[in-house]
Amino acid sequence: MYDVIVVGAGPTGSTAARLCADAGLSTLVIEEHAAVGYPVQCAGLLSNSAFAECEVSGASVFNTVSGAKICGSPGHELSFDAKVSKAYVVDRGRLDHEMAERAADSGAEFFLKTYVTSINPEKRVITTTGVRGKEEMPYKILIAADGPRSVVARGLGIAPSRFVYSGIQAEVRWDGSPHLVELHPNASPDFFAWVIPLSASRARIGLCGLKDVPARFAAFAAKFSPSNIHEVTGTIPLGIRSRTYGSGCMIAGDAAGFPKPTSGGGVYTGARSARHAASVAIDACELGDFSDKMLSGYEKLWHADFGRELELGMKAMNLRRTLSPDEIDRAIDALNTPETLDIILNSGDMDKPSALLRKLMFRPELIRTFGVLGIKSMIRSMMD
Repeated sequence: MYDVIVVGAGPTGSTAARLCADAGLSTLVIEEHAAVGYPVQCAGLLSNSAFAECEVSGASVFNTVSGAKICGSPGHELSFDAKVSKAYVVDRGRLDHEMAERAADSGAEFFLKTYVTSINPEKRVITTTGVRGKEEMPYKILIAADGPRSVVARGLGIAPSRFVYSGIQAEVRWDGSPHLVELHPNASPDFFAWVIPLSASRARIGLCGLKDVPARFAAFAAKFSPSNIHEVTGTIPLGIRSRTYGSGCMIAGDAAGFPKPTSGGGVYTGARSARHAASVAIDACELGDFSDKMLSGYEKLWHADFGRELELGMKAMNLRRTLSPDEIDRAIDALNTPETLDIILNSGDMDKPSALLRKLMFRPELIRTFGVLGIKSMIRSMMD
């Protein structure tokens, strides 16, 4: 019997596995795909903090960006550039593979092309099938990092995230700024579309939403080169699951609903949750205590770390979904002042956007645009 079984070899699973193996725990990682990191299902834009959490070399980095451009309807645009690196554009397949290699170097074992088909929480056994055939594996600690449709979470009877967004992305020829990410909120009314520059000549374009995603993406992509490569699709769960532990298991990363509602990014919160899960797993194995009371410490740790940020992010996302394209354009125009752009540059944080959102709510430009009653309504929706 392994001390720890980790399901999923993405950044969350590999981080948890490496830390557990570093502590001397016998650790197994189960990954359903034949190769770690593929197929790629991520935009590949990581904040400085998210990239640092991965603890990898720069081998996966294509580009760095220093600012953003928010594009509404024609004539409504604002941009800001910190002139220093704010995020990394990476090859997610290569990054994931390097993280898995580090976990393996620490002593973690990997079973590739192996699926978890069911879990028996009473007996604390998972059933797998794959290249080794069908197996039943008992566990002391199970860390579920198996993505939005987590088999483990479903087997524990934990309801899924409130929203599951679909996304499409492709690489195209590009002649814009290699330093600025573009956001196009009106291209997808319940989220946004993006342009992430890989270089001065190529970019990733993508779009995410709750419905009509293929049609929306086709309309957005029509603005760019008709030829593209490496088109990918994926899902983003938004909304924390009602419970993230139980029966010897801790649920982390996308499987727990930890992607940021303001951007859809899940690497930072995934890696942070993996660190907390590994910490609790190490303590549990040292004490020989695998009870729910012991594992409840995991939920306290991640909530103290980033839980409030995700809750406020969900309120911001719900507010964004109420804004019409005209209101988006008016907000862009209102925020396009030197003073406000300075606040964005100094207070903006991809992983902790709540401080910036609070400051922007009280800007006189927004109050003049939406009125006192409108701003009060926005503040209530953010703070309730």
